Amino acid sequence: MNTKIAQLVEAAPAVLPSLLLCDFGNLVSEVERLEKAGVAALHLDVMDGVFVPNFTYGMTIVSALRKLTDLTLDVHLMMVHPEKYVDAFVDAGADIITIHAEAVDEAVPVLNQIRERGAAAGIAVNPDTPVSKIKDALPHADLVLVMSVNAGFGGQSFIEPVLEKLGEIRGLPGGQDVILEMDGGINKSTIAKCVAVGCQLCVAGSAVFKTPFENDYGAAIEDLMGEVSREDLRQG
Repeated sequence: MNTKIAQLVEAAPAVLPSLLLCDFGNLVSEVERLEKAGVAALHLDVMDGVFVPNFTYGMTIVSALRKLTDLTLDVHLMMVHPEKYVDAFVDAGADIITIHAEAVDEAVPVLNQIRERGAAAGIAVNPDTPVSKIKDALPHADLVLVMSVNAGFGGQSFIEPVLEKLGEIRGLPGGQDVILEMDGGINKSTIAKCVAVGCQLCVAGSAVFKTPFENDYGAAIEDLMGEVSREDLRQG
């Protein structure tokens, strides 16, 4: 098992802050606050304006963050032709690179490419994509990211039927060995449901960065995890 993935398994269930909503004008301070909060990793959403309508950041921000922290950088590529950029993102400091099943004709070669560069490889599925789409890819992946909103936009409502996908993934060959991550609409109302069905990494944006805790990210994360029962923690 990839060392970074093993560390995340040990930390699970965990909240991973999605940096899309952080204050990029004060990146040093933001990273310091997140480190103080004890987060296990930072989640970076890379959007290309093609696979999804929005456009965010690329290798430059990954590189800047790598210089600021030793935290695991979990890079989620919402982009077409991710194979063209794997080397650049690894060189920039990405520890985990997740590609979308819907963005490639064949996921396995790209996942192998990521692993060959020493990063952990993730495969993501949108809410409408059946788990069968990634069946052949699972033995080549370290992580599966189940989108609980449609990729490319923040502030969407949680799509509850996707919770069933986590059990489906675990039942497939290779599904027992991957770490399960969910992204989209995770907040105090939904996080316990995610952990209860086996989610190990809960990506949260607004629930970390847009709260009344006045930039006390540790308090925001503690508030989220307070919704997770002891039984849920054991299942996670």
